[in-house]
Amino acid sequence: MRNKQEMLDLIISTAKNDDRIRAVIMNGSRVNPNAPRDVFQDYDIVYFVTDIASFTDDHSWIDCFGERMILQMPEEMDTPHLKDRTYFAYLIQFMDGNRIDLTLFSIDKLDKYEDDSLTVLLLDKDGLFDPFPAPSDSGYLPQPPTAKQFADSCNEFWWVSLYVAKGLWRQQLTYAKYMMDNIVRGELIKMLTWYVGSKTEFSHNLGGYGKFLQTFLEPDLWVMLENTYADADYENNWDALLIMTELFRRTANEVAEHHGYNYPHKDDERVSNHILYVRDLPHDATDMDLPKKTLFS
Repeated sequence: MRNKQEMLDLIISTAKNDDRIRAVIMNGSRVNPNAPRDVFQDYDIVYFVTDIASFTDDHSWIDCFGERMILQMPEEMDTPHLKDRTYFAYLIQFMDGNRIDLTLFSIDKLDKYEDDSLTVLLLDKDGLFDPFPAPSDSGYLPQPPTAKQFADSCNEFWWVSLYVAKGLWRQQLTYAKYMMDNIVRGELIKMLTWYVGSKTEFSHNLGGYGKFLQTFLEPDLWVMLENTYADADYENNWDALLIMTELFRRTANEVAEHHGYNYPHKDDERVSNHILYVRDLPHDATDMDLPKKTLFS
């Protein structure tokens, strides 16, 4: 596996030897002083170029970076025949274990380039950029929710939890798992991010998809989160759903209290009771003889 210096020398020398490439920056975890270091870190590189089409007309120019395992070009998937591009990305996994996420960005569209707090300038032939501040993950810190964002998250969590219960009762595994593991879990991770943020004054980057949550969650809450990841067994998925609702309830109430927002206790109560009822509903039921009294009353 080529080491970091070898990779950077290759990235920079390729740019130096190509007049179409006028500047090079690196961003992402490799320039983040707080990111853990491991062998899977990729090289997030941007080449600022004079003519994107001259590169994309013949993709073989990327062969200089090494033997590829697999290549993805997202823009070719979406709009393969578009010529007037602002940017074009090559996502390249190499056989030696290295990976480069290389984006070509047109210098004609430089005003559309979005600043990234995790940026290091590697090459600038024309003085296109002012000096960047020292890289930090300040641009990746979670933001406090507005009252509407909080309310919308609660509504989405409880609304789609009904879909999960319906799918589990019908024994439609793929439907139920999709609703639980994509939508409901997404709102749970969002709430856990706000919960940790409220405890830490939103001063820590929790990573994409909450990948650093374990560092900041109390051990009992982390164990609850672990227990929301169920297998294909229906009873285990029912248990996981109920744990998700309890974890969401506990953390959302604290977020609401911290920010002075209203938690939808009635929605929580009604949906939670319905989930418990549906779990016990016989599979040959032809209607819902809903009880007048609920367990949470």
